[in-house]
Amino acid sequence: MELQTWTYLIVGLSFALYIGIAIWSRVQTTRGFYVAGGGVSPLANGMATAADWMSAASFISMAGIISFSGRDGAYYLMGWTGGYVLLALLLAPYLRKFGQYTVPDFVGQRYYSSQARLVAVVCAIFVSFTYVAGQMRGVGVVFSRFLDVDIGVGVLIGMGIVFLYAVMGGMKGITYTQVAQYCVLIFAFLVPAIFISITMTGQVLPQVGFGSTVLDASGADTGVYLLDKLDGLHRELGFAAYTAGKKSTIDVFFITAALMVGTAGLPHVIIRFFTVPRVRDARLSAGYALLFIALLYTTAPAVAAFARTNLIETVHEQPYAEMPRWFQNWENTGLLAWMDKNGDGRIQYGPGSAFAKLPSQASLKLVKESGLGESGQPRFANPPGKGRNELHVDRDIMVLANPEIARLPNWVIALVAAGGLAAALSTAAGLLLVISASISHDLLKKVLMPGISEKQELLYARISAGVAVCIAGYFGINPPGFVAQVVAFAFGLAAASFFPAIVLGIFSKRMNRQGAVSGMVVGIAFTAAYIIYFKFVNPGANTADHWLFGISPEGIGALGMLLNFAVSLSVSRLTAPPPADVQALVETIRVPR
Repeated sequence: MELQTWTYLIVGLSFALYIGIAIWSRVQTTRGFYVAGGGVSPLANGMATAADWMSAASFISMAGIISFSGRDGAYYLMGWTGGYVLLALLLAPYLRKFGQYTVPDFVGQRYYSSQARLVAVVCAIFVSFTYVAGQMRGVGVVFSRFLDVDIGVGVLIGMGIVFLYAVMGGMKGITYTQVAQYCVLIFAFLVPAIFISITMTGQVLPQVGFGSTVLDASGADTGVYLLDKLDGLHRELGFAAYTAGKKSTIDVFFITAALMVGTAGLPHVIIRFFTVPRVRDARLSAGYALLFIALLYTTAPAVAAFARTNLIETVHEQPYAEMPRWFQNWENTGLLAWMDKNGDGRIQYGPGSAFAKLPSQASLKLVKESGLGESGQPRFANPPGKGRNELHVDRDIMVLANPEIARLPNWVIALVAAGGLAAALSTAAGLLLVISASISHDLLKKVLMPGISEKQELLYARISAGVAVCIAGYFGINPPGFVAQVVAFAFGLAAASFFPAIVLGIFSKRMNRQGAVSGMVVGIAFTAAYIIYFKFVNPGANTADHWLFGISPEGIGALGMLLNFAVSLSVSRLTAPPPADVQALVETIRVPR
């Protein structure tokens, strides 16, 4: 069958499964909507947490950024994995013992203040919308390539699917949909990785193939290790060695720290531990989730190396007219583009920008449809970019294009498309529930409209989820960066706002509402201002020479966290201690029954 037929079949079946689960799990109570009734088993919750956690950034973009950054991309692996361990051991059991619905619920109760709750609501919405933009972008990328629709149309389709199972089933529907989505995404990630590992190295396990020698076209062992070969290809093209570090040590440290503590402060992951019956189950589900996450995270570096090697060997110095069909298909999405600078009809790949300013997707299609340039090669009025590089490759396509580059069967390529959608939609649904619960439960029920009935609260929760889907779709169509980068910003914002408030709320009886509120406001304001300045206000200054202490926007959340801690502790020492009942609550949370 043709690729598009396989894609419609596999993606259509997965969507039918998700919608069927949503109909089966429709809820009528707020407890069912917010925490799935608190009766999810540890194994199911572990799989749902893994799907919630492994977003489009993990499935689509993480291996892509490692394939371009080499060793420097490891901070995503270290930060996200270490952060989940931190969350599982340090926070999850205590938050489950507290027994509320949301992170703002914890902040409001622990800091005995509607003001603290409001600040937490604003932080939760801000972080969640930043994160969900990356997920919707991932949905659009998959749809634009494999279903031959515009990225914007792809985002709208994804919005409709998420709306159905998030609004109908709430956390219960999301949880069991995420169990199915984890099975889809992990199968879709591992199958092509295993195929390519066998083809390139003769090893079944990609993790082993990553450290093995490569085979030649006849299947004979060349005796050259994969990473050594990739280093050689990089040097030949003028890139820095793949295994060499290019970022400064301080920036790598701060990015890793921001991702780690941001993980422990993400509200959509924390809320998952409220869905199990007991504290012991929270620990068990965290262990299961870590195992399920490790399957993908230990495979990602191998996928990145395979994809980078295949891309270089397939495109460099090759005639454009002889490029396989996948090349033109990705060109049509606007995520891959070539400019023939020297007029030889061959693709030159190397360091530097192929375009002074990359044309928009609409411009790419317009020029190709106009017939300008022989053999369909688009020509642009833009002045050439820096260097001799003629090829622009969006890093978000590396995992999705890898099976096509490696000439795997069409059903495997379609499976990867379904996996990418499962990863993006699972996390998007969890984030939208956080936004919905923050508005309906924490803002309306607890602050503005305390007299509303449970039925009214559930209605407002569904309306909030619907509005949030629409806003998330807008950010997906107009994202502020590539998927992993956008998600890194969300982690930084979570690190600078929630993490100190939660940690100090659990482990410090002296921490009061004045300290917590001041710390959250200072932390998220500083981090958001830094990111907005370098990404939107003055993007031309987004270089190491202009960064504060050499810390990039992706890592500034760790510094925002330190500011939060400093302000929180200082203000709490200068103001009155919490009431006795709040200090007793802290003791109750910490001490096992």
